[in-house]
Amino acid sequence: MGGVDYNQQEIIQKGAEEILKQNLFSDTLASVALEDIGACQHVVRTILGRDDIEIKSVKSQYRLLNVTSKDTILDAFAQDSTGRLINIEIQRRDTVDHARRIRYYGSMIDKSILDKGTYYDELPDVYIIYISETDLLNVGEAVYPVTKTLGKSGIPYDDGNHVVFANAAIDDGSEVAKLMQYFKKADPDDMSQGSLSKRIHYLKSEKGGHDEMCKVAEELYEQGEMSKAKAMAISMHEDGVTVDLIAKYANVSVELVRKWLGLSVA
Repeated sequence: MGGVDYNQQEIIQKGAEEILKQNLFSDTLASVALEDIGACQHVVRTILGRDDIEIKSVKSQYRLLNVTSKDTILDAFAQDSTGRLINIEIQRRDTVDHARRIRYYGSMIDKSILDKGTYYDELPDVYIIYISETDLLNVGEAVYPVTKTLGKSGIPYDDGNHVVFANAAIDDGSEVAKLMQYFKKADPDDMSQGSLSKRIHYLKSEKGGHDEMCKVAEELYEQGEMSKAKAMAISMHEDGVTVDLIAKYANVSVELVRKWLGLSVA
C-alpha cells in the first residue's frame, strides 16, 4: 500500500486512543496486554490457583491453520515450563454454544501438535481458560473447573484436557473475582494485579505503551485497507478488468491480486 499521509496518521492516532479506553474484555486490548509473559502468568496463576506455574512463551491472536475448514484464532496461547499448553479465551457475548466451541478449540490444538508427528501418549496437557463478563452456565461462582469422573465412583478421568470457566458477574470476594473486576475496568492506576497491572499502566499511561498501541492501530488500519482493496479487486475482476490493471489501482503486487482471485501464481 502507499505511504502514510496526515489523514491516515490522524485515524491511527484516534484508533489508538479508542483502544486505550477499552477494558480487558476487548479482544484488542486483551491481546496486547496478555502477550506480555508476566501479565499472562498472573492471569493463569490466579485463575488456576497455582503459584508454581512458570509461563515460558505466549502468543496473542495465534492462528491454527485448517485446510478443510476455517482457521481458529486463539486470543492468547501460552506454554509453561513443564510443556503444558494454555489457551486463554475471552468471551464478551453468550450467543454461542460455549461447550462445543471449547471442544473445537481443544481438538484444533491437539491436531496442530499431532500434525508435527507427536504420538497420542506424547500429547501435553491442555488448559483452556474461558473468561466471560457473564456467568455463562449460571453456576453462581466466579470460577469453576469442568471435572470428569468415572460413573458414580468419583474416580477422576484424566485425558489431559482441562477447562476452567471464570466470569466477572459473580463477585464473591475471591482472588479470581478481584481479577475479574479488574478486567471490567482495566484502570491504569489500580496496581492490585501485579504484572497485569504493570502492563496496563504501561500501555495506558506511559509513552512507550502509547507508541505500542499506535502500532497496533496502524496494523488494524492496514488490515482494513487491505480488506477493502481485496473486495475492490474481486469486483473489478468480475467486471473484466485485467489483473495487471487491478494491481496498479490497488497499489499491490500482481502476485497478491492473483492470490486474492484464486488464480495460479507464477
